[in-house]
Amino acid sequence: MTIRKIAILSLAFLLPLTIEAQKKKKRVVKKPVVEVVEEPQEDPRITNMREMTQQIVIIDSVVTDKDRFLTAFRLSSETGTLTTTSQFFGKSLNGYAFLNEMGNKVYFSHTDANGHYRLYTSDKLGSAWGEATALRGLSDGFSDADYPFMMNDGITFYFAAKGDESIGGYDIFFTRYDSRSGSFLKPENIGMPFNSEANDYMYAADEQSGIGYFVSDRRQPEGKVCVYIFILPETRRSYDPSKYTEQQIRDYADITRIADTWGNGSERRAALARLKAIGTTNSQPAAENTATTANTAIVINDQTTYTNASDFRSPTAANLYRELLKARERQATIEADLQKSRERYARSNEDGRHLLSEVILHNEEQALLLHDTIRSLEKQIRNEENNNIK
Repeated sequence: MTIRKIAILSLAFLLPLTIEAQKKKKRVVKKPVVEVVEEPQEDPRITNMREMTQQIVIIDSVVTDKDRFLTAFRLSSETGTLTTTSQFFGKSLNGYAFLNEMGNKVYFSHTDANGHYRLYTSDKLGSAWGEATALRGLSDGFSDADYPFMMNDGITFYFAAKGDESIGGYDIFFTRYDSRSGSFLKPENIGMPFNSEANDYMYAADEQSGIGYFVSDRRQPEGKVCVYIFILPETRRSYDPSKYTEQQIRDYADITRIADTWGNGSERRAALARLKAIGTTNSQPAAENTATTANTAIVINDQTTYTNASDFRSPTAANLYRELLKARERQATIEADLQKSRERYARSNEDGRHLLSEVILHNEEQALLLHDTIRSLEKQIRNEENNNIK
């Protein structure tokens, strides 16, 4: 075999080995693994609510202890009174209560057997409060309902609740009373900036001063809340996205700075003056009101007039006199209620008048009955006492 052939055969033998070696030396480049992180999607309810944020002027804010927030509320006497359920009834009860401006109807919250807050109402009958009844239409979809407030029309009702329609803990809702069914309509979330992903509650509106209040624990340390004081708007307006950026609307919704809502400040200054004119803070009535009537006199005969139970010689007449004073006090209360109801009737809408007409008719019937009772008591007292002083 020639040297040439030997060389060719050697190359033929080595070539596959070389190629194989090159294959083994070839580097394999691995593509990096890209981890896809999905951004959490915001609850669409929050997104929609933010886009519909209501324009309000927040004139002031007060940070206070959670269990003392009512001290920051200033309500005129024509609006009603906010207090705790415990203070109102003089018992160890949880929750909050709202007494209407006439002092004859209270809305309050209290925990049920399972520890959940529920809303109730009670009417004043004479000098005592009647049996509490649960508010109809406010239980569906809510685990807890608290912080009641009824507007002067006796129809529009605000409260705070936890449940399916809440975007945080407590949210503020409003509803209206349907006098035909004796129940409240389906509550609606009042939206931002009143509500947030924190706890928001105790909406109250003083129509006399045009000032409203609500409470929130957003951005507050444990045990503290912020009471926001705002001007009641005449109409509901949202922020126009063509005039405000997305970030501006977000800041208004979150109440990042209350000064951003002031505009040129003129509305705020006028509202602060009205707030100052109210004077004292929200009054909280004691458990028992012991109001006495100024009309205590009773004519016994042409020469004798009594003004106190101790004046009587007859024990029977003295007891009848005490009943007379209670009847006169009740009569004065009903007459005052009638006057206020008639004034409210004149400025109410159709639903409000329908509801008030029932109240007015009932009170007029009670007033007539009391008138007859008082005349009968006066006659009995005179006869009893005159028999003893002859």
